[in-house]
Amino acid sequence: MMRLVSGERRQALSLALRFILPYRGRVAGALTALIFTAGIMLSLGQGIRILVDEGFATGSPELLNQSVAFFFVLVGGLAFGTFVRFYLVSWVGERVVADIRRQVFDHLVAMHPGFFESNRGFEIQSRLTADTTVLQSVIGSTLSLALRNLLMLIGGLILLFITNAKLTAIVMLAVPLVIAPIVIFGRRVRQLSRLSQDKVADVGSYVGEVLGQIKTVQAYNHQREDQRRFSAVVEEAFDVARQRVLQRAWLITVVIVLVLGAIGVMLWVGGLDVIAGRISSGELAAFVFYSMIVGSAAGSLSEVVGELQRAAGAAARIAQLLGTENEITAPAGGGLPLNLPVAGEVCFEAVRFAYPTRPDVDVIKDFSLTVRPGETLALVGSSGAGKSTLFDLLLRFFDPASGAVRLDGRNIRQLDPLALRRCFAYVSQTPALFYGSIADNIRYGRPEASAREVEEAARVAHAHEFIQALPLGYQTPLGDAGLGLSGGQKQRLAIARALLVDAPVLLLDEATSALDAQSEHLIQQALPRLMSDRTTLVIAHRLATIKHADRIAVIEQGQLQGLGTHQELISSDPLYARLAELQFRAPDG
Repeated sequence: MMRLVSGERRQALSLALRFILPYRGRVAGALTALIFTAGIMLSLGQGIRILVDEGFATGSPELLNQSVAFFFVLVGGLAFGTFVRFYLVSWVGERVVADIRRQVFDHLVAMHPGFFESNRGFEIQSRLTADTTVLQSVIGSTLSLALRNLLMLIGGLILLFITNAKLTAIVMLAVPLVIAPIVIFGRRVRQLSRLSQDKVADVGSYVGEVLGQIKTVQAYNHQREDQRRFSAVVEEAFDVARQRVLQRAWLITVVIVLVLGAIGVMLWVGGLDVIAGRISSGELAAFVFYSMIVGSAAGSLSEVVGELQRAAGAAARIAQLLGTENEITAPAGGGLPLNLPVAGEVCFEAVRFAYPTRPDVDVIKDFSLTVRPGETLALVGSSGAGKSTLFDLLLRFFDPASGAVRLDGRNIRQLDPLALRRCFAYVSQTPALFYGSIADNIRYGRPEASAREVEEAARVAHAHEFIQALPLGYQTPLGDAGLGLSGGQKQRLAIARALLVDAPVLLLDEATSALDAQSEHLIQQALPRLMSDRTTLVIAHRLATIKHADRIAVIEQGQLQGLGTHQELISSDPLYARLAELQFRAPDG
């Protein structure tokens, strides 16, 4: 456990330094202002001593005026230094957290899809927001207060010794008693803080999942069950937070009792010394002031220990995310260049693949197939046969366990994934639409595309008519995941997006599955133009949509079972013949 905690602290410190160092000039300014204000606060004790001994005790209005003027000069300096410190520290906190959020997002959005199979996306999202909020609070406020109180504690102790060593010895007796509970309770607070952040992430994850599937939730009248489950998750988070708060409350209470108890004893001893004439009233007043500073600083430090522990846990989790390696990367040196223009030959050579979450189950087994440039190849087979997985491998979302996938003869593992994916236009089985306007969604693959190009792509995809009927046309904003559009409308927008990319290889994964008969007819009319002069791989369950493909590949249990034209497969492949009979009601199609 101690090694784990030590490693967590190192991670937190390394992360903080990495993001703070670029702004070391402002950090230096904030530290200077911090030391300046701490020095002025400590100087106020001497101001009080002069005010009492030379202002009040002498009865001289002139000395009183000078003492009060000196006091106000210190107050003015304190106000100025506090302003500078607060602004610079807050600026650094906001800037660092913004940088962390951006870098974490940049890292996550480039991660291979396999990472998100074993890590819940909503939980990552919650941690990205919740943990960075904790860091923002700590870097922009708590850390500054901790440093300030540490300076005040050290400076106050030094001035206590200078003012009166005997009274300081009384105060120092309480120091071990104060440190002990900070260490004991602090360890427990750190563990509970880490657990509390995990529970908060669970809450955010559950909310995201339920609200993201709200139609399904309500369609099955699952609200009460979700309310019950969410209540349980919230109560678990509350219970952990309650334990953490209880430990911090005990820590603060014990520190206050010990520190103020020591000050009370000191006042009693100091009062006797004033009565006996061994020290002046001003010295005792200054000593009381410094004692209060030391006590306040110690109490404040005990309060911020918990926040610093939470920040250490949050920083460790963020560092863990940033430290996760991407399994799909470009080769050293950027990889082999693609020969332009890309012809579009696709080749699978003895490919074997199993998903990381199911490593013992081969989804693709010894699969070999070559698609000629400009050819339209249809992939058919039962659900779970591995058809969509072939697209995942071709787009290099995953790498095969053995064998090779080639584009124009080049092993795609030797290519930069970004350059590789620019060669494909992909329309998934469930079209992905994003929050923003319809035009933004169509130009998703080509952000620089003009309005005319967007409209032309929409016309070819037969989406222009329904877009024009919307109140704001192409500028109509879409809800999350295209909420408000029919399945057919979403699919036509996805096809328009693929058209606009104009890539040499087109991947259609059940691209017409969500279309009604009229929309499907229109798309079928547009497909020849869409597929013209480009290699096309089509996954389809409805054989009527791919009867005229150049070739059809029949896949079963991850293996290539048959290959040929529609008529060839009717007579040579039993599985395809059975599918055709079920759909066309006649063996000959």
